[in-house]
Amino acid sequence: MLYDLLARISPGPVVTLNHAVAVAVAVAMVKGPKAGLELLETLDADDRMTGHHRLDAVRAHLLEMAGDHDAARSGYRTAARRTSSLPEQRYLRARAARQDARGSLVGGSLTWG
Repeated sequence: MLYDLLARISPGPVVTLNHAVAVAVAVAMVKGPKAGLELLETLDADDRMTGHHRLDAVRAHLLEMAGDHDAARSGYRTAARRTSSLPEQRYLRARAARQDARGSLVGGSLTWG
């Protein structure tokens, strides 16, 4: 896989973050986003990523995929607060607001199994 090669050539938290996204998307139909969330846990202790809005945004996206709309909303809001980019703030706030609608439509959590 491309990210395995990148991790060997140029290891770093952004490569791991991108790898987590790729894994989550690839296995979502089979195993769900849990594999991606587990990869993100390895970045939580990395000082280079601590407080980075992209980590929060990706985690929120994976939580949204998992059906945890409350946690996704919180993650999107945190990511929006942490970025200085106004377009990113608007996008992330819109994703957070979308979780309110989704949570009320599904009436609970959707789980992948």
